Amino acid sequence: MDVEILKDTAATEVGSYFVANYPPFSVWSPEHVAAAKSVLDSPPVVVADGGVGSVGDTERPHAPLGLYLHIPFCRKRCKFCYFRVYTDKNSSDVEVYLDALTKEIELYANCAVTKGREFEFVYFGGGTPSFLSGDQLQGLIDRVNKHWTWSAAKEVTFECEPGTLKKSKLETIKAIGVTRLSLGVEHFDDGVLSLNGRAHKSPEIFLAYGWAREVGFDEINIDLIAGMLGDTESLWKETVGKALELDPDSITIYQMELPHNTTIAQDAKSSGTPAPVADWVTKRAWVAYAFEVFERAGYVVSSAYTLVKNPQDGGFVYRDSLWHGADMIGMGVASFSYVGGMHYQNFDGWDDYVGALAGGALPLARAFPSSHRQRMIRELILQLKTGSVDAAYFDEKFGLSIAAEFGDAVDSLVAEEFATWDGARLSLTRSGLLRADALLPRFFEPQFRDVRYT
Repeated sequence: MDVEILKDTAATEVGSYFVANYPPFSVWSPEHVAAAKSVLDSPPVVVADGGVGSVGDTERPHAPLGLYLHIPFCRKRCKFCYFRVYTDKNSSDVEVYLDALTKEIELYANCAVTKGREFEFVYFGGGTPSFLSGDQLQGLIDRVNKHWTWSAAKEVTFECEPGTLKKSKLETIKAIGVTRLSLGVEHFDDGVLSLNGRAHKSPEIFLAYGWAREVGFDEINIDLIAGMLGDTESLWKETVGKALELDPDSITIYQMELPHNTTIAQDAKSSGTPAPVADWVTKRAWVAYAFEVFERAGYVVSSAYTLVKNPQDGGFVYRDSLWHGADMIGMGVASFSYVGGMHYQNFDGWDDYVGALAGGALPLARAFPSSHRQRMIRELILQLKTGSVDAAYFDEKFGLSIAAEFGDAVDSLVAEEFATWDGARLSLTRSGLLRADALLPRFFEPQFRDVRYT
């Protein structure tokens, strides 16, 4: 396990520490695709209380079901972006993709594992979902509705790039059932935005936010990133202040990382020089400052990255359901899914994705069947990102004890003052929360502790 990131002298080097799943994506393989298809072709388990779940989901036979829709188009590729996105597609290409996405939805609607189940949450991610025109978006939803609806969903989230929005498009987004709008603000300084390859400028942020409030979304979230190229302490504090002035329902703050396929990482590797990104101690200090500012204004820390203004009225259904073992169908190029303990990912290339669906097949590229213990680890590390975990939850759901299974990891966190443990609840200190992703590998199985999330 690489512990350098925990030190106050640690520079931001090429690589990713952000933990999004378990086991790591890089150990998933094509050899397990047949097993993933078998899970999808098997009927859900029906239990006495009428709940349903996936075959193999013995821990929670009534697991909720979620939907992720990947819209991979962007006006520009940000220099820190590591997602599968396209900036060179025209309107006819977009229609080809939406046709393929519709076919994928149709195929899933007819899978045995989804029969009788409704979506608890829906998430439009990207890329830039708001890249689609209002007509394209409405057309996609009309086609989806022929096979599936999300009328029962507790939360429908839609990611937006401020410069792609106008009031009429936001009205369409609201009309299709979106309850939570997430604005990819990242920063309020135009110089920082430009240096990092963002397509929008600060005036567009304020216009988009104002329109979104007028349209009346239930929740509006804004994203920020600490430590971007060109950022300084004074610019960051100005950004935090402007974010607070907007009075969002929630705010998500990430610390800048440099996965291998980002432009910044590739430039650093080709030049042989360190990436010009703030070091880890600086980024942690900046996030700590933002947390303190928002907490003084009445916000509550909801995870290592989020603060919520009114936690009793709103939260993150998508996050909390996934982190408690919900199934999620990921549709679109390169999308990830988790069903009945089976992890799998779609083809990450346009031609492979579109071609598979044109042939009437789901575009599955690689998979990983998780064990009972691996499912426990997955939920433990993801829930720990919220700041604490309840030992009784894992005893009841998995029949496994945090103290017995992970005593050394717990003891090390307590000894380093990154956590407290009273035998019933493991809680991260603020110092631990700011380093959460770097701490999680100590709960991994030995063979995965040095595996990067690629």
